Amino acid sequence: MRFMDRIRQSLSRALYGRYGSDQLSRVILYVSIGLLFLAYATGIGLFMTFSFAGYIWAIFRIFSKNKEARARENMLYLQKTEKLRTEIRQARVRFRNRKQYKYFKCPQCRARLRLTRGCGEKTVTCQCCGHKFTMHA
Repeated sequence: MRFMDRIRQSLSRALYGRYGSDQLSRVILYVSIGLLFLAYATGIGLFMTFSFAGYIWAIFRIFSKNKEARARENMLYLQKTEKLRTEIRQARVRFRNRKQYKYFKCPQCRARLRLTRGCGEKTVTCQCCGHKFTMHA
């Protein structure tokens, strides 16, 4: 058995039954890395302390054997950030398709709508509230 195979096998045995990495653990690690850069850029030691605490918290979550509690924490995080994550995901799609579509909001209900670019002036009916208005794409 090769050296790397032995290391991989012993790590697998050591990590058996652990919770592992999830979305919350990754966010904690990313924020900790950001705080570390901020600590080096500003020289404020408090950022370094928070960064170190974040690393410890993420490692605790990843190596925890209490899977139910970690899953509940992750589910709560996902529920609380659903609106923000949806907005970010939709903004990426709008940016990617910005040359093909013109995006705008309904003046009455503020729902997001789109028109194909170059189609000229159109009368648009909002699907949410039924408001009709004219847009130029």
